[in-house]
Amino acid sequence: MSQLSDIVIDSPTAGPTPFISYVPLSGQSLKQVVAYHYIISPKTGATSRPVDVSYTTHALLSRGYYTDSATNSTLPIFGLYAGYINHVEVRVEFRDNSTQTFPLNIITPTYVDPNRIFDHPNIIKKRVSSQTDGISYFFLKTLVPGPIVIDTDAEIRWVPPISLNGYSSTFFDNHFIIGAPDSLALNHLELDGKQTSTSLTPPSYYSAFHHNIGQGKQGFLGELDGMLDGIKILESVVVDFDSTGKIIKSWDFADIISQYMRANGDDPTLFVRPSVDWFHNNSAIYDKRDDSLIVSSRENFIIKVDYNSGAIKWILGDPTKYWYTFPSLRAKALTLDTGGLYPIGQHSLSITPDGQLLLFNNGAESFNQPTGTAAGEKRTFSTASAYAIDPGDMKAKEVWRFDYDQSIYSDVCSSVYSVSNGSMLLDYAAAEKRTKTRIIGLDSSSNVTFDFEYVAKDTCYSGWNAEPIAFDGISFK
Repeated sequence: MSQLSDIVIDSPTAGPTPFISYVPLSGQSLKQVVAYHYIISPKTGATSRPVDVSYTTHALLSRGYYTDSATNSTLPIFGLYAGYINHVEVRVEFRDNSTQTFPLNIITPTYVDPNRIFDHPNIIKKRVSSQTDGISYFFLKTLVPGPIVIDTDAEIRWVPPISLNGYSSTFFDNHFIIGAPDSLALNHLELDGKQTSTSLTPPSYYSAFHHNIGQGKQGFLGELDGMLDGIKILESVVVDFDSTGKIIKSWDFADIISQYMRANGDDPTLFVRPSVDWFHNNSAIYDKRDDSLIVSSRENFIIKVDYNSGAIKWILGDPTKYWYTFPSLRAKALTLDTGGLYPIGQHSLSITPDGQLLLFNNGAESFNQPTGTAAGEKRTFSTASAYAIDPGDMKAKEVWRFDYDQSIYSDVCSSVYSVSNGSMLLDYAAAEKRTKTRIIGLDSSSNVTFDFEYVAKDTCYSGWNAEPIAFDGISFK
């Protein structure tokens, strides 16, 4: 079929940002095309793998770029370099498995970050060609302009078409989902620049998103604030909601912990103080291995509860903090093997491919404990830590740690995430007394592969959390 093809590519048209263009194709042979594929060549000297994206014809049809049996279609191309002549290879695949390839140059305008942050990275260690395995792209959860995609050469490769607070965001099914910090609105941003909005439909006492959104058992895990009977619900609620915005299940940790403490002889009013930031939930993940939820309370500990009942399974945290003075909570505490660092002030929980609990171990003491009670240990450096948990023996072991020679302290925000080959992405979001955001890549042997930083206009402004994203292998079906 490819030898008889009459397909031609016309001049690209600019998208809503310099990182997106739309490429028109025409010809009778489009009726025989089943898939489209494009690769953006890296700049000379770049080490991040090429942007590599494919669409089935059905995917383009569902997105409005093609009409069934039409002789015209449009291929959205994202991940371009701004202010550059991008060399792009477009390939179409026909029903008979033959292909036709089109070389294409796409000239893009310059992108100027309105805050002069992300277009002015300070590269401390540049990645080299011998260290190209692992992570090539990540997205920063920023205050402005929203989730922003950057490659590991510190090049911006995608920004939202509208300015959003991107703190509470996730990437799922090839698009961003962003929760509003002042309402229950959910913004859906497609990589081609299209936008839609929905809203959570929970009980009326919830009012806004905070911190993370992640994948749950049945949908997404969100963290909500609100007001009930005149009392703040402040950073202590997790909900599992579906793609329509309907809440499937919720966990109120003020209620869960109060009921448990009361049933086991402690007075919960001494610990659970809903009108203040007593819990400070900043991360929640679903553990399918035992149908449970693992939640980070920055002020206190990490707590694991049964998904259905909310029953507490274990607690992992600094035993010099106030929470450990309560016998009921102490009874659920995991003992850490000698030599390990307890998680304190932690963020960004995840489960590694080999089943360990991975987190950013900030090293900050508690900020909101009652006057005269123990705020716990305070370190002078932050680490990334992984723990093996033995719930049967109620023990934990810190099996991996990266502390960068104890040279960086980021007391709040921050993250660490791994990919399947063991590479890691670290975000020291509040480095240098909260004035810098530092992004560091590690290979599977914990060697630093890249290291760069951004100025932070305010605490955590330039990316409170950073996650790997696979711009080098995205498929729309």
